Amino acid sequence: MATAVEHDLAGEPVLYRIKDAMKVLNLSRTVIYEQIRAGRLRAVRQGRARRIPVSAIHEYVALLEREAGGDW
Repeated sequence: MATAVEHDLAGEPVLYRIKDAMKVLNLSRTVIYEQIRAGRLRAVRQGRARRIPVSAIHEYVALLEREAGGDW
């Protein structure tokens, strides 16, 4: 059985399943897919499944921070 999160040799996450990205980003499944379709959150295909690279999660958070403009 495949693990929920795929890891590199050092044990760090590399690819997240959608349900795991939902937990990490605290977003609903619908919002995750909307962000992918809008090109704001990168996803890759592994067979028929979509995976979110850990780097894409970091980029998405940085995008949100830039959009916030430090107004908080």
